[in-house]
Amino acid sequence: MTILLSSISTIDQLISAVIKPIVVLISSAIALMLTYGIFTRAILDQPVFGLEELVLMSAMWLYMLGAVLASRDRSHLCADFVQVFTDNQKVISFMHLLATFISLVMAGFFATWSFDLMQWAFEKSQTTTVFKLPWYLSQSSLFVASVLFIFYLIRDLLNDLNSFKND
Repeated sequence: MTILLSSISTIDQLISAVIKPIVVLISSAIALMLTYGIFTRAILDQPVFGLEELVLMSAMWLYMLGAVLASRDRSHLCADFVQVFTDNQKVISFMHLLATFISLVMAGFFATWSFDLMQWAFEKSQTTTVFKLPWYLSQSSLFVASVLFIFYLIRDLLNDLNSFKND
């Protein structure tokens, strides 16, 4: 299992090296687009048509990639109330293992749903109103994120299993 966790760690470093600059770039782009949009509406009294489309697509990717980074760091919201009820480390480890397993099952459902949504978007070829951008550009962010959630949940499940065995 150590070799598997080592491989996962290597892949994790690669994913992180790709996602973090993309998140910075998208965040900067959204900030600039919103600033430009506000400036043109408030000062120049000329709205920029289609800007909302670009912000929406960018925001979808930003939100999903941010959720992946939270999953990577295990910094997403959780309710660890088990420690209130017991000091038994074996019980606490088991509950973490159970919670990770349930999350993995739910991520599997999310991946299936998001793949179906993305596939439907490809089939329907719907586009945005102004720039005629295909909707699957934003909807694919859901599928990419769900696959990465599964990757990190498998990593967490293996770590939790190790922790449970060692307690």
